[in-house]
Amino acid sequence: MKKVLKIILFTILTPIVLVALYLFSAWGLSRISVAAEPSANNNIPMYILTNGVHTDLVVPVRNAQIDWSKSILFENTIGRDTKAQWIAFGWGDKGFYLETPTWADLKFSTAFKAATGLSTAAIHATYYHGLREGKDCIRTSIDSARYARLIAYIQQSFRRDSNGQIMHIVTNANYGRTDAFYEAKGSYSLFHTCNTWANNGLKACGQRACLWTPFDKGIFYQYRQ
Repeated sequence: MKKVLKIILFTILTPIVLVALYLFSAWGLSRISVAAEPSANNNIPMYILTNGVHTDLVVPVRNAQIDWSKSILFENTIGRDTKAQWIAFGWGDKGFYLETPTWADLKFSTAFKAATGLSTAAIHATYYHGLREGKDCIRTSIDSARYARLIAYIQQSFRRDSNGQIMHIVTNANYGRTDAFYEAKGSYSLFHTCNTWANNGLKACGQRACLWTPFDKGIFYQYRQ
């Protein structure tokens, strides 16, 4: 009987301990800062945006270095609005993006694949006319050299066809009239989430970031200090 009770107790406590360890690690490591690289000419604006769960990196649609609309086509959006000034990039689990419009639609298979890294990824690109700074939208700036590194980071996250072209995902799962989905490299997991991708992007271009975070709260904690 004691052996049975030990097995039951172990079965119950193990997932609780693992979840607690995960959350404690996420909290602790997200509080450790990766400092921004010093620069005397941060003349390119960008935003860090969250919907409360997921972080996007937002950059100008075009400047002297790149015109994103030449590869992330306006015509891939429902609205086809060519007047947008900003484009937001978010990386995440393809199943969540395309099959889970609300939490009520979440399937166990989708969650299991996402948690374990068994699914594929997508990039969600959204055009904006403008953004307003607030608790969920932080404006910062970088110089051209560091922006070049961010461009490379984002471009390298896309999967491409045999001709080297970014692969648009044709779907009715768009969130609105100004967004579209694209095939992406990698796979989502508990240890590499949409927010981990954004945080790594900030590291790649020499901006303030967390040592590691799976949550948007870690990134925004760093920018509210």
